[in-house]
Amino acid sequence: MIDLLLQESIKKALVSLYDISVDLKDITLYTTKKEFEGDFTLVVFPFVKQSRKSPEQTAKEIGDFVVGSCEDIVGFNVIKGFLNFEVSNYYWLRFIDHFKTKYTFGYKPIRDEKPIVVEYSSPNTNKPLHLGHIRNNLLGWSVAEILKANGYAVRKVNLVNDRGIHICKSMIAWQKFGQGETPETSGLKGDHLVGKYYVLFDKEYKKEIATMISEGVDKELAEKTAPIMLEAQDMLRKWEAKDKDVIDLWKRMNAWVYKGFDETYYKMGVDFDKVYYESETYLLGKDLVREGLEKGVLYKKEDNSIWCDLTHEGLDEKLLQRADGTSVYMTQDLGTATLRHNDFNSDNLLYVVGNEQNYHFDVLKLVLKKIGFDWAENLRHLSYGMVELPEGKMKSREGTVVDADDLIKEMINTAKEQTLEHGKTDGFSEAEAEKLYWMLAMGALKYFILKVDPTKNMLFNPKESIDFTGNTGPFIQYTHARIRSIIRKAQEEKGINLETLRLDLSSKLNSKELEIIRILYQYPAIVDQAGKTFSPALIANYVYDLAKSFNAFYQDVQILREEDEALMKMRIGIASFVGNTIKSAMELLGITVPERM
Repeated sequence: MIDLLLQESIKKALVSLYDISVDLKDITLYTTKKEFEGDFTLVVFPFVKQSRKSPEQTAKEIGDFVVGSCEDIVGFNVIKGFLNFEVSNYYWLRFIDHFKTKYTFGYKPIRDEKPIVVEYSSPNTNKPLHLGHIRNNLLGWSVAEILKANGYAVRKVNLVNDRGIHICKSMIAWQKFGQGETPETSGLKGDHLVGKYYVLFDKEYKKEIATMISEGVDKELAEKTAPIMLEAQDMLRKWEAKDKDVIDLWKRMNAWVYKGFDETYYKMGVDFDKVYYESETYLLGKDLVREGLEKGVLYKKEDNSIWCDLTHEGLDEKLLQRADGTSVYMTQDLGTATLRHNDFNSDNLLYVVGNEQNYHFDVLKLVLKKIGFDWAENLRHLSYGMVELPEGKMKSREGTVVDADDLIKEMINTAKEQTLEHGKTDGFSEAEAEKLYWMLAMGALKYFILKVDPTKNMLFNPKESIDFTGNTGPFIQYTHARIRSIIRKAQEEKGINLETLRLDLSSKLNSKELEIIRILYQYPAIVDQAGKTFSPALIANYVYDLAKSFNAFYQDVQILREEDEALMKMRIGIASFVGNTIKSAMELLGITVPERM
């Protein structure tokens, strides 16, 4: 690649001109800003002290050396201490000619390294997946695919929170108020049915608290001793004691939920290599807690609860096992982490979990290291921001969440309305049209969520996400369909076969063509950076810039109607390269692009 050749040439220039020896990684090249001429920019200020010359003179001397030694660099200009290099048309045309039909452009070879385990989703079996889960699933799946594109072996895993007091709340409410209701008798998906009773528990709990307070009971005491809460706590103890009736009910209600989850995962297009269940990992976590106690890195209080003192690490004391012997979230996470390490022979565990759990993962890493697991140093938390709606925050217990299924249905309906309004399905069969509505709906949803920096909170507005103009998934999908139409016409009307097409390397590139080519050239670096930062937003915003640039090019020049055959073929090559790169980038986001619209 030309940037590497340029770095090598600059390195030789520094040694030859000023006897400055630097590593290639210390020679940073930037994409030249649009307001200046050139392709790559070198900032020379770091070398001025040793060159003992002004920034301008240093830049000019380096520029002269590079142009004289690197045939693909044909010119340069100096703006103070900024040295802008110009790449030859010949190089850019070779670049287009070579990659115009290669679908793996930007991807790295498979690495001979241990896999990275990426955990995402992590639902609770007391409620359906909601908008917050959508961001989690889309982010985790996309990060896993981006890491694969960077050559890593990746294992995608899910940890289902299928035990604990919150699960017992739904079970108690169903026992008390359900009257035997099932998904079949209610017509509700299983996860929605169980979620209904989780909300009902909270309503009854608040009602009991209010009654107790009106009778003179202190609020804090009422919250602890409300009858329905005591029943839920008793059920949790029975569950851990393997009470048959409780276990049977737990299995039955969880089975309803799992079936519902699978339907939603299918709609979202996410999958997992392995699913873990807290009910199967918390005992391993308890074993690790006992091991830590025996080693003296954990301690037991008078009430028999077990703790880890992290005050020397700037945190506090962390409960790892309750006085009654029941486990907490941290307990099972200790077990799950070690299980994954052993299952996949992996030293790299990546958790995709909201930023409200930052403290939890700081503690998890420290406790694992204290117990003696050195690989815990490579445990990483992809901490992402919350999703809010124009109406404000969502609350599961109060039933104010936006269910994933309802949102997907709304997105498909909106996509259908917009598509019909713009006449994008003319000539489509009913089945083809329905497939396109789904494609656009999921493209709009995924792109709108993934284009935002994962670390930031975001406001999701379904209506804004489905638009055929602006920074949206449908705009990029439509651009791909436009390009595919051009390629089909080139094949049918001009007899052009892209596999055998060879470009005239003496053609002259105009400014619009150069802009697109420069953006295409950046794709491998974008994929690399997205992998290092776990940020699909870099991919999303890159592909929008590429689509926007292509549309400006499309409006500005003739492609199939170009009379100069060499120029026509070159522009078809560019269009093919752009289409493939759009498809590749969108696939990393989990988005399918249509062949026609």
